[in-house]
Amino acid sequence: MAQGEKKGFIARMLQGKERDEEYARSTLPSNRWALFWDIFKGRFSKIVIVNLLMLLFFIPLVAVFIFRYLWLNMMGITYPFSNGMLIGFPAYPNMVGAPEQIMLSANMTFGAFMIVASLIAAVGISGGLYVIRNMVWTEGIFVANDFWRGIKINFIVVLQSTVFYTVMVYLFSLSITWAQLILEVQQGNTVLMTISMAISYIAIGIVTFMYLWMLSMGGSYKLKFLQLLKNSFLMTFGLIFQNVFFVILMAIPAILVLLGSFFQAIGFVMLILFGLSYMLLVWLNYSQWAFDKFFESKREGGKVNRGIYAKVGKGSSQSKAVQEYQANLEAAMSVKSDLSSRPIKPITDDLKVYELPQAFSRDDLRKLRESKEIIAEDTQKYAEEHRNDEKYVTYNAQFEKPEEEETDKKDKKEKKGKKGKEDRSEGKGEE
Repeated sequence: MAQGEKKGFIARMLQGKERDEEYARSTLPSNRWALFWDIFKGRFSKIVIVNLLMLLFFIPLVAVFIFRYLWLNMMGITYPFSNGMLIGFPAYPNMVGAPEQIMLSANMTFGAFMIVASLIAAVGISGGLYVIRNMVWTEGIFVANDFWRGIKINFIVVLQSTVFYTVMVYLFSLSITWAQLILEVQQGNTVLMTISMAISYIAIGIVTFMYLWMLSMGGSYKLKFLQLLKNSFLMTFGLIFQNVFFVILMAIPAILVLLGSFFQAIGFVMLILFGLSYMLLVWLNYSQWAFDKFFESKREGGKVNRGIYAKVGKGSSQSKAVQEYQANLEAAMSVKSDLSSRPIKPITDDLKVYELPQAFSRDDLRKLRESKEIIAEDTQKYAEEHRNDEKYVTYNAQFEKPEEEETDKKDKKEKKGKKGKEDRSEGKGEE
């Protein structure tokens, strides 16, 4: 390849490398990590738009969290949880277990509101799930149109999964708060309450993994709710270590918010701009790897490695996808095209089809027929004049041998068939 001209630093930053064939192939994602980065940087604007659309449906849920936080702060200011400076003054009632009682009341009230708000958020998740899934499958998308289409397609399955998840989290959260209250007032078995809290925390983690698998499986396959429960339970424990790793990876924006100070500001910016889309992208990309490994590769006609362009052997300059494209192109070129094999006159003259008036007569019909005949004759004349042009002769020549070979094969088959019939008839005559 000829050596290109040297570019300055600014030109290289703006234009990038030279787009030769090898460079273009090297940019194709060859694994799930490369696919994630290719989607994230190549479709970042669409990721932001999808995130903002989903956030609209998360506003009620965010509002419930804010009201719960403000209510708990107000209770903390109102109730005298600290003792006075002087002995015996002021006289406060027994406050043992009061914070746990307030927390239990808050979880019972606002937890119910969170379930309702989560059902509204499920609408946004349905649309975002469809758009991000199509990105992982490297399909063309129109964000707004596909977002509303995704709501129609995925709403039922996402709603069912969300109801299951939020109700289970609500019940286990109440169990934890109730156990904390019992431990604080020392009216129950300490060991049993501690075990109950531990089981509740573990159960919340399990149903969280199951909910994520229900979303990804429900967005990719048509499964009934009980099938989703069963399959999500199996995938949760079958890939427990991978699940933990990718949940931590997808929860980075939320983790930054929990860290506080400067990291909290970064986390909030990430959540507003692309946080929800990022979480779905990480999980759907990971779950698609699991589907390829355990489902698609096991069934006949399964679509494996969507969006992945795996290299064929070490040192191979062509990816599998490029080779398949070239094979399909060659197969298409091997079929003779009627449009390319004969001359077609371009529309460059004044010949037109006679237009019938609203009220027409037989004379108008005659003019229409004559105009069509003139155009047909002119087209035929043009084809005869240019039949021996080099491009048509060259194009038709490459199909002459295959056609002759097919004709010979047909003749041989016909001769064999006739010979077989004659032999059978002679055998019957001898009998």
